[in-house]
Amino acid sequence: MDNSSSSIEEIATLKFNGSTESLKSEGTINSNEDIQEELVSSQILPYEPSIPSDQWLLGGSLGSRNAILVFKSSALANPTTVSKQNKPGHKLHVTYKVLQAETKLLSKLLDCHGIAEVASNSTDFNLLWTGSQPKPGTLRSLAPHQRVNHFPRSYELTRKDRLYKNIERMQHLKGLKHFDFIPQTFVMPTEFKELCSAHHRVKGPWIVKPVASSRGRGIFIVESPSQVPLEEPVVVAKYISNPLLVAGHKCDLRLYVVVTSFDPLIIYIYEEGLVRFATVKYDSSHKQLWNPCMHLCNYSINKYHSDYVKSDDPSAENVGHKWTLSALLRHLKSEGKDTALLMSQIEDVISKAVLASASSIICAWKMFVPHSNNCFELYGFDILIDENLKPWLLEVNLSPSLNCDSPLDVRLKSAMLADLLTLVGIPAVDPILRPTSTVNLPKGNLNLKMKLNNCRGVHSADGLSNTFPKKQQSSISTRRISSASLQVTPEETRIIKNAQAQFERRGGFVRIFPAVDSWSKYSQYLDPNTGIPISGIVASSYNVSNTHNYNILLYTTLFPDMPVTIANRLNEKPQQRTKFTSLDRKRDSSLDSQIILPRMNGRQDRYERALSRGHKQALIPNKVTKESQSIELRRKVVEMLKCGKKITQCEARKTFSQYLVCILKKIVSAPDQDDHVEIVLKFLQKASNYLRTPYSVKAPSTKLETKDRAAIVAKQLNDFLYLYNRETDMFVDKSDKPSQVPKDLYGEFLEHARECDLEEVLIYQTTQTVPNYTSSPGFQGILKCIPNVPKQYGILPPYRPNKMAKGVKVTDSS
Repeated sequence: MDNSSSSIEEIATLKFNGSTESLKSEGTINSNEDIQEELVSSQILPYEPSIPSDQWLLGGSLGSRNAILVFKSSALANPTTVSKQNKPGHKLHVTYKVLQAETKLLSKLLDCHGIAEVASNSTDFNLLWTGSQPKPGTLRSLAPHQRVNHFPRSYELTRKDRLYKNIERMQHLKGLKHFDFIPQTFVMPTEFKELCSAHHRVKGPWIVKPVASSRGRGIFIVESPSQVPLEEPVVVAKYISNPLLVAGHKCDLRLYVVVTSFDPLIIYIYEEGLVRFATVKYDSSHKQLWNPCMHLCNYSINKYHSDYVKSDDPSAENVGHKWTLSALLRHLKSEGKDTALLMSQIEDVISKAVLASASSIICAWKMFVPHSNNCFELYGFDILIDENLKPWLLEVNLSPSLNCDSPLDVRLKSAMLADLLTLVGIPAVDPILRPTSTVNLPKGNLNLKMKLNNCRGVHSADGLSNTFPKKQQSSISTRRISSASLQVTPEETRIIKNAQAQFERRGGFVRIFPAVDSWSKYSQYLDPNTGIPISGIVASSYNVSNTHNYNILLYTTLFPDMPVTIANRLNEKPQQRTKFTSLDRKRDSSLDSQIILPRMNGRQDRYERALSRGHKQALIPNKVTKESQSIELRRKVVEMLKCGKKITQCEARKTFSQYLVCILKKIVSAPDQDDHVEIVLKFLQKASNYLRTPYSVKAPSTKLETKDRAAIVAKQLNDFLYLYNRETDMFVDKSDKPSQVPKDLYGEFLEHARECDLEEVLIYQTTQTVPNYTSSPGFQGILKCIPNVPKQYGILPPYRPNKMAKGVKVTDSS
């Protein structure tokens, strides 16, 4: 079997045939029947509320206390100074702050809406976007108008070890068959014996992942527990050996999920997602388990393979190694697959994963966050579909990548991010002249001590019977409840209005919780008194007072005609349960009104319709640098260095980092140069010792083809650059000194420098600092030299290396 990318032509040119699919490109319909169906569906429930193209505020006029900013991806098209100044964000001096995050797309989008970035130490901001968990002090100090893109303790869902343990707990509590969407997993090193026992019963392979990594870093496949490292925390999961294949290639899904509230729980999923393909054709015999470009679908791994196909057409949703979710669904539907059932199961996986991890997040949220609207969370769910169309949850990403390496990325992510910012509702408030009134805010939110007294503890369940209220406890279990029968408090009124307002501005997001059938499907996982998801953990003993079941309140308000029955569904037959899917909603006619069914039909169409919005141009146009300009800048810098001037350590590190990027591009463009690959690999094995973060270098198997080895080494070089640049950010260059090359000049040099320009500066620096040094021409000489003189090149970090940490781990998988 030829395991090279022999079917690239198939996957690159695969199109959907048949007139029944009705592919709607740019909002056009293929037939009159489609037009009539679209009109009927839109009359019942439009796909999303239509916001006029010139409207940039919702909920009130400029200066209104309830006004919310509107964001649109169309603002990215040809923005001008005048257009930015006319936006309400500019008029109200709305600002945002970024901490430890890559935000080119976000910054560009906010800038086009007249919103300015402030310094990292500023407290006058409307939006805080951070790549890590905010500190408790930051959360406690949030004002009502401020938003932050994380909930406290979100790692309960995004750390691989915590995610599995939370789901495993629910498996024990509610039964494995209700939470069987995650592969059997073990946490190392504490569960090594259990792994060996499982391997004895069911042989491998197993996939090994660091507990807190992303972008495919540190992932590899083993056939035996003896190959699993025990000196670092990793999870070992059963490898799913029967994946769904498209044109012979394995694929997985990246879905964007937003939680706007945990109590009540409100979950949205974006109608469009990404499908990522492995570059090398899949071999079911498992004879090439050491080839990550066959078994791993991460874009960060496969993009370095020479056979990777990247589409340059933003409208091409089913070309190359990255598709849209809707394109895959239409493809599966053309093959007769039940895509409605598939998406219903995916919704179920997402809802149950959030429910399993929610209780700890709710406790931290109640403790540290002063206002219920302060936090929201964008998760990246990675899901693998097997050949039986069963979805498996692989992992959940805390800060899913917003990088745009292809036109399709720009189009999808710009539309998703604009809809996200509109959905969460950023108040149109001047952050400096913000209102100080606390009208309509519950008193418990104004004081942390009072908040702790009002925090509703999470009750553990001793048995299944505890998850359902007895008849004498509440009459709501046997009758229909309308919102008019509830005596709502001001806080409950605010919760209901916020949820309804969010839904009206949802854009391309689909609300999956609460949904019309969520109570019948998930009430058994909620505490009957507080509505908080059951975890099986005895929470901290907060005083429970004024308990409210916000989940049932919101459900009965949004779906007043639906019965709130707490019947035990565990004994229902499978045929009965499939009638309650969240997509087709084929419920008993005695329960559903005639309006409900068309709404659900329209919901299914949302996942399968072609992407019609989003920015279709590159975010940053490629700069064309004249060769004469590069030569002149290099001459000025080298002359200053010869005259005794110096560059700072931070500038030296940036120079070296930019030079490594050139080497990375060279490997990717010429993967047949095996000697280049070996030089880079040896460099990584030495240079990784100078990183503060322990970095493991895994030599690719010698059995692999040269282009496969080149892709793996390129990926590891990129990982090294990621860690190296993060440590470079720790350096702080002080003001210019007479003995230094001017910062502005050197910054301009780096902006326009070619590989040869960077190489000349690096060589000159070395000859000046290392006696009797002679460098071989080309990058081979530099890479051989630099690890031996790290200080001169700024490789050595500004702290003493941790001698206890293992900086490099070199293994050969041959």
